[in-house]
Amino acid sequence: MSRHLAKAFAAFLLMQLFLFSTASAQSVALWLTNKEETALLSKQPTFNFIPAVNTAIPVVEVNAEEKFQTIDGFGFALTGGSAQHLLKMSAAARTKLLSELFGNGERCIGISYLRLSIGASDLNDHVFSYNDLKKGETDLQLKKFNLNVDTVEVIPVLKEILAINPKIKIMASPWSAPTWMKTNDNIQGGKLKEEYYGVYANYFLKYIQQMKKAGITIDAITLQNEPFNNGNTPSMQMFAKEQLRFIKNHLGPLFKAERIHTKIILYDHNCDAPEYPISILTDPAAAKYIDGSGFHLYTGQTSAMSKVHDAFPQKNLYFTEMMAVSRNGFNVATPVDRILIGATRNWSKNVILWNLAANAKYEPHTDNGGCSICQGAITIEQDQVIRNTAYYVIGHASKFALPGSVRIASSQFGDIGTVAFETPAHKIVLIAANKGQMAQRFNILYKGKTVAVNLTAGAVATYVW
Repeated sequence: MSRHLAKAFAAFLLMQLFLFSTASAQSVALWLTNKEETALLSKQPTFNFIPAVNTAIPVVEVNAEEKFQTIDGFGFALTGGSAQHLLKMSAAARTKLLSELFGNGERCIGISYLRLSIGASDLNDHVFSYNDLKKGETDLQLKKFNLNVDTVEVIPVLKEILAINPKIKIMASPWSAPTWMKTNDNIQGGKLKEEYYGVYANYFLKYIQQMKKAGITIDAITLQNEPFNNGNTPSMQMFAKEQLRFIKNHLGPLFKAERIHTKIILYDHNCDAPEYPISILTDPAAAKYIDGSGFHLYTGQTSAMSKVHDAFPQKNLYFTEMMAVSRNGFNVATPVDRILIGATRNWSKNVILWNLAANAKYEPHTDNGGCSICQGAITIEQDQVIRNTAYYVIGHASKFALPGSVRIASSQFGDIGTVAFETPAHKIVLIAANKGQMAQRFNILYKGKTVAVNLTAGAVATYVW
């Protein structure tokens, strides 16, 4: 080979090596929120994986070959109060805000799951059901059933949201049955009278059917918000044996006969009583109608969800309510680690926080039992919007781990909590939260390549590659 040919061949090899190394370099995008609030779900410069490993620092390994549950979405409760605040905005400001919350653009967070109240929750400005009667009256055929207040507030907002994201999933939960069906004839506390189990099942059916006529598909229902709680306004207790009979003998058979595909979800209360859903799922005659169980986190640990999964791995799990707030300084890492990472690492298909919007006084709420300290993910004062802790907790997941994503394995260490997903587009999403008091430097290891990253104290990062 001549000298000129040798030089040309060497140059060709160098070019091929360059092209190969460039093609094989995998860039990592980073979105960051820190406690100093200098970065709030802000995109940072990208960086690349490299073959070398810094053995002096810990490793977070992501393994896409080990797969867990499919994700349905992330979002908030759209309470009547939330809808009120949104409707008080100018049309232009509301459209801009809803596009940010539910859209898919660069400046959007892509909320993909909502929870509604069936009738009033404690974050309405007054109590109501869809079948309110005068004292002493009954309506066994539910001829007076109507969506009344929802047609004024929640449904109009939902239609604007659905125009932005028509695939959003919607869960609905009752805080109480109509008072005439209850043992104490009161909106607070009491239980559902046994003789009205069939009527109340029909109440759920009519709700789903009438929402469908309004253009809104209810993907799932829970049977009672916080069934141990008798102190909210509204509220109603429904213990496990009662919920079992209601499903097995009334709601399940009715849904089957009417070909209703809305999922039935048990429990819908704190992570301190996994025996509640387990005791119901143990009955095969009830279990055949049940999709899964829902959990809150005001008490208990998210590991309780895994206890239910281990007992009934074929049934789904949902995280249906929790506040994520900062009372003394901005703190996003702790709720991301405890709620978002905790729930999804324990098999939840979703994470729903409480609640979407309030004003600076945490209004509205019902009297004598409504929540007077419930901060919204956003605070709305006319057209002015403040984004609070919960907005960023959900945004770090909803913007990236789209519905249909699958949780994959990720290791964690010390004060660094993690969860990882593979999206339908085969992107890898890693969420990491530093709940400690010191910055942490660590490697992200994926398919034999690594990248060294630094996460300051109290910060949350979403890495995408």
